[in-house]
Amino acid sequence: MSEILVLVEHVEGQVKKVTLELLTLARKLGTPSAVWAGEGYSPDAQAKLAEYGAEKIYVADAAEIGDYVVAPKAELLAQLVSEKSPAAVFVAATAEAKEIAGRLAIKIDSGVLTDAVGMEDGLLADQSIFGGGVNVHSRVTKGTPIVAVRPNATPIEAAAGAGAEERVTVDVSDAAKGARVVERVKQEKGARPELTEASIVVSGGRGVGSAENFAVIEALADSLGAAVGASRAVTDAGWYPHQFQVGQTGKTVSPQLYIAAGISGAIQHRAGMQTAKTIIAINKDSEAPIFELADFGVVGDLHQVVPQLTEEITKRK
Repeated sequence: MSEILVLVEHVEGQVKKVTLELLTLARKLGTPSAVWAGEGYSPDAQAKLAEYGAEKIYVADAAEIGDYVVAPKAELLAQLVSEKSPAAVFVAATAEAKEIAGRLAIKIDSGVLTDAVGMEDGLLADQSIFGGGVNVHSRVTKGTPIVAVRPNATPIEAAAGAGAEERVTVDVSDAAKGARVVERVKQEKGARPELTEASIVVSGGRGVGSAENFAVIEALADSLGAAVGASRAVTDAGWYPHQFQVGQTGKTVSPQLYIAAGISGAIQHRAGMQTAKTIIAINKDSEAPIFELADFGVVGDLHQVVPQLTEEITKRK
């Protein structure tokens, strides 16, 4: 089967869940090879990548790669495409990786697809476009296809690969050194899972009423071991931090379960969550657009429904 390169997302040496999703997806279409860029590579990382199907692991762990923003990673991938002639390159649909994909496309004169939510035989991508209003099938027709896949779009499946390690060196060009990382500030990690990687997300909207009332959303999320999300109206009002915004101008999530409480379901918000496997909507307006795509809906006051739901879940633990 043809080789597919998968750019590894990692933080402090820990392989992020989206990489395991990409390996699972690549394994169904070809032979996955992981590409590790930057410091932090370890035997544990190698074992994790092999566990989810990586037949090869190209390791470029020179400190220089992480000293600059995204350009060195694009140069690394371009070098590997030239040397290995893979069938495709998969990256996560994160802000950084999509920039890398765009730069890579220019370097190797290839087409690029972003925000894919699935891949089919023949490297046919399923995409949600125009703010989530249209679903299409797309295929790159020139060069080596580069595809950015949304996190949580693919359930992970372990299937052991050889995990053969191959060290790679890349000469970072002067042009790639135009933007240097001068400082890193570690964000304190809370007890809740990361929003874009969580399998369950509980989001609150304007119907919550105030920043103080968001405690009911957090309580439900904590009872489910879920991440907390918010609509744009909530973050614009200052009720919840902007990094938790779900939507076209916020973060895109595709969890197994998405609970939308007090969210009307404007197209901007739907673009960021409509690929969730199961959607539950809670809204006192029975005509709210969110009910159009919800699998289950509750018409009622979230301030009554959500605490009762939290209590019942807690009882059943």
